[in-house]
Amino acid sequence: MSDEIKIRLSGVEKSFPGVKALSNVDFAVRKGTVHALCGENGAGKSTLMKIIMGLYKADKGQIYIDEKPVEIKNPIQARELGISMIAQELNYVPELSVEENLFLGRLPVNKFGKVDWKKVRRDTIKFLEEEKLPYSPTQKLKTLTVSEIQMLEIIKAVTNNAQIVIMDEPTSSITEREVKQLFDKINELRDKGVAIVYISHKMDEVFQIADDITIFRDGEVVSSNRAEELDIDTVIARMVGRKMENVYPKEDVPLGEMALEVENFAQDGMFADINFHARKGEIVGFAGLVGAGRTEVMRAVFGLDPHRTGTVKIDGKEVKIKSPQDSIKNKLVMLSESRRDDGIVPVRSVSENAILAALDRYIYGGFAHNDKQKKEVSEMFKKMNVKTPSLDTEIGKLSGGNQQKVLLARWMLCEPDVMILDEPTRGIDVGAKFEIYKLMTEIVKGDKAVVMVSSELPELIGMCDRIYIMNQGKIGGCITRDQFSQELIMKYATGVLVD
Repeated sequence: MSDEIKIRLSGVEKSFPGVKALSNVDFAVRKGTVHALCGENGAGKSTLMKIIMGLYKADKGQIYIDEKPVEIKNPIQARELGISMIAQELNYVPELSVEENLFLGRLPVNKFGKVDWKKVRRDTIKFLEEEKLPYSPTQKLKTLTVSEIQMLEIIKAVTNNAQIVIMDEPTSSITEREVKQLFDKINELRDKGVAIVYISHKMDEVFQIADDITIFRDGEVVSSNRAEELDIDTVIARMVGRKMENVYPKEDVPLGEMALEVENFAQDGMFADINFHARKGEIVGFAGLVGAGRTEVMRAVFGLDPHRTGTVKIDGKEVKIKSPQDSIKNKLVMLSESRRDDGIVPVRSVSENAILAALDRYIYGGFAHNDKQKKEVSEMFKKMNVKTPSLDTEIGKLSGGNQQKVLLARWMLCEPDVMILDEPTRGIDVGAKFEIYKLMTEIVKGDKAVVMVSSELPELIGMCDRIYIMNQGKIGGCITRDQFSQELIMKYATGVLVD
């Protein structure tokens, strides 16, 4: 491990209309180390990384690589300087193949100036074999899961022979086995002298992999230390500016009548024999390994995808759900797993995104009732603690956590009785997570039900009344709070135990 600085930023500042994103930031990463960057959503971490990648131009400040000043005008120049980045929102082309995506923007050419497809195929096979990934070079990315695509993005970043690798929430969509693979790769890169910036909200990961930790709050550096000088509680307190006594604000809420009943749900090749229910006042969790079928079941219940057999009852009454519109009409809503694919409309304002599912609430009698819209959206954003310069700001310009809170506000404006939340805290900081957990508690206290799908077992254990565990398209078991343990959940998830 070296004390030699690979990349350093000095006095960096960046403002957007209505908000100062970075203020006099000094940041340095040592060669052959992993430098974790921690902070709440909107703290300025991603903005700083986008400046390093040439996606944004700093208003003030200087970047140094190997202590030489550099100006990075675009991502191509960043790549030429040996910088590579794995973005939180995956950048890929679904209709292109694995090999085409791996070499996108850097296709090799032969002496005649034509693409050397033989080299592309040869190198792709080599990379896939080295990483023990069982994909075909010609396989289209749309046939892969989010988790599999994330692993390919990681390979793409590290095959550039980069000397500086930025990883923004690299484990947000991958399994524990793949996390181990990633950490092995990080250790390998560190041993080769590569400088790695690691952004994550998962504190256990940060302390497992980081050599140095810098903490951001409100666009400023709060502290920068060796990892061994800190502990999780100190990092969280510095991130949020306060001590968090109880990460999971679970309350005992009296259970009422059945809010949601799903019976004999099945879809060929996806899931079968699915039976579950949620009562008013109850938070029901769904656990399982990647590919277990949790998201597929919820999409079918909500009407996003078809199902072959099964019935859905809301408030004890059977309802026909063939589309999301049918669900919304029956007061059943769903926050989807992927913000980018199924959630936000990036080029529209935060206000427009918030009202998308409840347009008839604001557009009626031949008029758009803008005052009503502005009042109700403002009130909901205040309740959700959405940080945005204005209601007219494009949602694509907000941090991931604030985008997520806008999507939650969208569904809250529909006044649902049942809310399905699929990975609601993925890529979100501890402060924003706490706000979402509090919101879940408030929802069920209002005589409603929440169904939460999550890959984070601690949050399921911390917030749920019951947890269903899926394995290979079926529900293997259901446990109550007095039975909760990560070990028991994993036994059901891996098929060791079946009810």
